[in-house]
Amino acid sequence: IFKFLGAISVDLGQDRIKPYLPTILTPLYRELNSNYAEQDPTLKTLSQEIIELLKKLVGLEAFSLAFSSVQKQANQKRAMRKKQRALQTVANPDIAARRKLKRHKNKAETRKRKIESLRPMYKAKRHRSHALKDLAMVE
Repeated sequence: IFKFLGAISVDLGQDRIKPYLPTILTPLYRELNSNYAEQDPTLKTLSQEIIELLKKLVGLEAFSLAFSSVQKQANQKRAMRKKQRALQTVANPDIAARRKLKRHKNKAETRKRKIESLRPMYKAKRHRSHALKDLAMVE
């Protein structure tokens, strides 16, 4: 898709690409700023190349305006999600408590995996799953 966006922008040219610049820059910006673990480095370099191509194509001023608007929009979305999460914590404390328990459980499991990788002879005690007990109807 990134190659397609680059090809379309070159094909449209300088004047006709300007209205579509924020739409094209949104996925490129998202890929550049993502920090998840399984990120493909080729995608990051490709998005950087296409951004450089767009910068040369439309000029630095128009590019900067479009890029800053995309940045601002992404920051607003991030802030809105954060605010909604905080409101949900107040509105639905049971859901928030479940999310917190899950996060703590994952943190403990990660810590155990890290210890096992550092000291292979050490085996951390794992929480035994009681799947059948959870399925049973208890009154």
